[in-house]
Amino acid sequence: MRLALESPPMDIKKAIKQHIEIDKFFVEGFSLKGTQIPAKQDVMPAFHDSVSEELAIIAMDIEQCCCCGLGATRTNPVPGEGNPHAKIVFVGEAPGADEDEQGRPFVGRSGQLLTNMISAMGLQRKDVFICNILKCRPPENRDPKPDEIIHCLPFLQRQLEVINPEVIVALGAHAAKTLLKTNDAIGKMRGQFIDYYPSEGAKPIKMMPTYHPSYLLRNYSVDNRKRVWEDLQKVMKLLGIKAPK
Repeated sequence: MRLALESPPMDIKKAIKQHIEIDKFFVEGFSLKGTQIPAKQDVMPAFHDSVSEELAIIAMDIEQCCCCGLGATRTNPVPGEGNPHAKIVFVGEAPGADEDEQGRPFVGRSGQLLTNMISAMGLQRKDVFICNILKCRPPENRDPKPDEIIHCLPFLQRQLEVINPEVIVALGAHAAKTLLKTNDAIGKMRGQFIDYYPSEGAKPIKMMPTYHPSYLLRNYSVDNRKRVWEDLQKVMKLLGIKAPK
């Protein structure tokens, strides 16, 4: 006797379809050649100057920091990586599990998407600098606590002052709200350049808030992808970068 197989419920079919679409977006969105994240030595150019030395000192300070409880729960600190003379710095919220394990920023699934976004701009990870507001992973990837931000933000501010990029791309609401000291929604801020002052009296840096790659993966839509690409194109136009054909 053969039993008829029931068709899966429509919501399961929808979930499977969305998963396939997200994977397609993850691999192909932004017209990319691939999603392989370079090894650490391939994204840390061999500069030997005062800027790279200062960034190394900041990284050591981060490694030794125990100002909040995150230092006791992390596996590795994640200070950031990339070109010490980058024109663009990408700033996210905090490291996740993959980042905590490797001690590198944006190496998980959202990191692969960020790599795609950078490639779509005609750049490589070694051309930019990538970091986060928090330098240690919050347990279970929870939102950063106010005291954690207070203790960690000076490290990022020091990095931004030393690198002195022309543009900061704030990835997601937490990064944008923290750096700009505002409660405005990311949907309201994105798509426009806003002056960011790394310290009192410092020269302002142009900031472009946009959606975090993890948000794109959770909320896949052509419209969301288009909005992020429009934001990145504005950055490219400001810097005179032409997208690859």
